[in-house]
Amino acid sequence: MTDLLDHIKAQISANGPMRIDEYMATCLLHPTLGYYTTRDPLGAQGDFVTAPEISQMFGELIGLCLAQTWLSQGSPARFTLAELGPGRGTLMADILRATRNVPGFVAAAEIALVEASPKLRDVQAAALAGHKVTWFDTADTLPDQPLYLVANEFFDALPIRQFIRTGDGWRERQIGLADDTNDTNDTNGALCFGLGPVSPQPALAHRLEDTSEGDLIEDCAQIAPTLQAVSTPIATHGGAALIIDYGDWRTLGDTFQALRAHEKTDPLTAPGACDLTAHVDFEQLAIAAAPAQYTRITPQGVFLERLGITQRAQVLAKTLTGPALETHIAAHRRLTHPSDMGNLFKVMGLYPPMQPPPPGLEP
Repeated sequence: MTDLLDHIKAQISANGPMRIDEYMATCLLHPTLGYYTTRDPLGAQGDFVTAPEISQMFGELIGLCLAQTWLSQGSPARFTLAELGPGRGTLMADILRATRNVPGFVAAAEIALVEASPKLRDVQAAALAGHKVTWFDTADTLPDQPLYLVANEFFDALPIRQFIRTGDGWRERQIGLADDTNDTNDTNGALCFGLGPVSPQPALAHRLEDTSEGDLIEDCAQIAPTLQAVSTPIATHGGAALIIDYGDWRTLGDTFQALRAHEKTDPLTAPGACDLTAHVDFEQLAIAAAPAQYTRITPQGVFLERLGITQRAQVLAKTLTGPALETHIAAHRRLTHPSDMGNLFKVMGLYPPMQPPPPGLEP
């Protein structure tokens, strides 16, 4: 097998149209040809840049937010400091650097990274050299103890399904093969979208109230088990989770997208060679958050301003001049301005019952 596109075409030819979640999982995590299993996708030489790569201020403030929450919950002597989908390890490195002066925090922390990509695990190990790190394949294998966790741009990469409303039922959007000869079983045909038959979807019953004929909605089945694995130890033993991602409450419409070399591209043209994501439905996160409490969603810009990013930016600016200063100012704007990441990205916190929410996410 030399090409993921040929592999997917063969699968469709043999088994019929492929669901979008199956397509995403194959493209991103195929053991030898998947996007995340074969490359480091981040940074200027990759396909996208995340907030921790834009400025150290992002990770510093996340770290201090978690540390303050730890202090307010009585400074447990042993806890898991975890990240879902930790990229290049930059965010965790910044968290640890920013919190090293919080007495006892780093010493009590057991660092856990939930990462499926062997390639990225190597990059993370280099970024966190000097720290003891344990990697986990999935969140449900994290230790059963207090959990302080961050998930930045993790849920957007979880595979989704798409449904188009037809009457009181739904037709699932699928991926098949198109061909000039109209032979849809020809593996030489291009990938294309199509629709399955009308079927009831009991899990989507609540979406009948806010959709009309022909509307498209997205559903992510992996949200619930992932959130349960995070929320249960937080509710039982203490801790907090910060979920930062692009999306909104109860999303509507097609948000399935591909990025390659920092540009949007057709998600069907180069499987395995581009990042595939979709906007996160924060309502699904909230529904799955029990038994932990969840905060209302807060725009990333508002959250970072509440944590003091402007003051931190001003301190750092004093040591900079010329192009470095210009880059620093641009980074602050990109993280916080409503026309950049400030409004597109949202933050939701999870925290134990009878405890205050994490700083920056107060009602």
